[in-house]
Amino acid sequence: MRVIKIGGGCLNGKTTIQTIMELLADHGKGNVIVVSALKGVTDFLIESMRKALEDESSIPDIMARYRSRHSEVGRHLIQDKPSRRLCKETLAGSFSQLERLLYGLSFTREITPRLYDTIVSFGERTCAELLAAVMNSRGMASMAAMPQEIGLITDGKFGDATVVPKKTAANFRRHLKAPLAAGSIVFMPGFYGVSPEGDITTFGRGGSDYSAAVAAGALEAQCLEIWKDVDGFMSADPKIVPESKLIPELSYEEAAELAYFGAKILHPRTMEPVRLRKIPVTIRNTVRPDIEGTRICVKSPQPPSVIKSVAYDTGIGLLHIFASGVGARMGILAQVAAAMTDHGINIRSVVTSQTCISLLLARSDLDAGRQALMSLRPRPFRRIEKVADSALISIVGEGLSRKKGIAARCFAAVAGCNVNVNMIAFGPSRAALYFLVRENSLRRAVIAIHSTFFSSPRCSN
Repeated sequence: MRVIKIGGGCLNGKTTIQTIMELLADHGKGNVIVVSALKGVTDFLIESMRKALEDESSIPDIMARYRSRHSEVGRHLIQDKPSRRLCKETLAGSFSQLERLLYGLSFTREITPRLYDTIVSFGERTCAELLAAVMNSRGMASMAAMPQEIGLITDGKFGDATVVPKKTAANFRRHLKAPLAAGSIVFMPGFYGVSPEGDITTFGRGGSDYSAAVAAGALEAQCLEIWKDVDGFMSADPKIVPESKLIPELSYEEAAELAYFGAKILHPRTMEPVRLRKIPVTIRNTVRPDIEGTRICVKSPQPPSVIKSVAYDTGIGLLHIFASGVGARMGILAQVAAAMTDHGINIRSVVTSQTCISLLLARSDLDAGRQALMSLRPRPFRRIEKVADSALISIVGEGLSRKKGIAARCFAAVAGCNVNVNMIAFGPSRAALYFLVRENSLRRAVIAIHSTFFSSPRCSN
């Protein structure tokens, strides 16, 4: 039994979805298919909440557009009228529930974390129902298995939930083993689970990858296939480095670090559930099935240079917290971390010196983070400096920490292109080194590092 995850980038346009349905006709029987929302639908739902909050009269148009987007796909993929009618009846329940929630939002004048997670989960839910109806219309026994019905249990944290693995595994075995053994195709919405109290809780953007890994681990799948609209992990972003190459194999640790440090192919937590059971993961391009893609497993071959990829992230920023003797004063770091936690802000990394604590945050959290620290009384610092124009660059490869000269070559390449390095972290991971540069230097630095380790050293113009 396999788990196959289909990304939103693949669920884009009737022709592409038709191709996916044909692939599933050959590869889906007796497997779990974890689906994202149709491309653009999650963003549409987020914008719809804002519109409903501002003006109740916008809701009929919102629902008309939402129904049309899914109904149009159904009409294109389902040929016979009885099956089309059944699909329409199946989706009607979801449409009605979403509409009631939007009116409720408009009435209460508040988007609570609970309501937000419930509404944004509808993209995946509707997609699973739609694709199951399509496959049933083609004579292939299929079902939509909603996480709240099959018991995908989370810790209850809205927007950033974590699965409770033992309870979820027991529930999955109880609800899914029989239909899978009978050869049914099980479509499961990704992106969310349900708290012990019954609340919908999401895993964050891109969380359908994590859902698929959870399903693979819970059901002890033979493998996890992640179908994307890209070939797999690359040695660098092709938009910056056109000559970048496909990486055929990665270890779990390498893939996790690449996802964390900016490669958008996988949700950063995807490796957790599959690593425990040593389930191999394959990234495949649905529109280029002849490409082997990237395989992820316990260990991968190590190239002579050790480095597998150069990744980057521009969605970050820094808060420098200045105070006298901050590095030697007990409790300041705890106060800072507690203030961030109390305001729901994640600290990506922290570096301290005698006079400064530097926090690496998501760029969108910089202002909120500064406000959280300014609210401390008494203030344990002298001043705060915000740096928003930073970019994080990482080099990733198993054994990087043991290979002599890697860091020297990396920073020599960067210096050779007149790029200044602002902050370095080397040691927390055995497979990654990362540092910060000004965003306007990012392109030059990435090209210089990639060419140093993968071809002939050069700089961009």
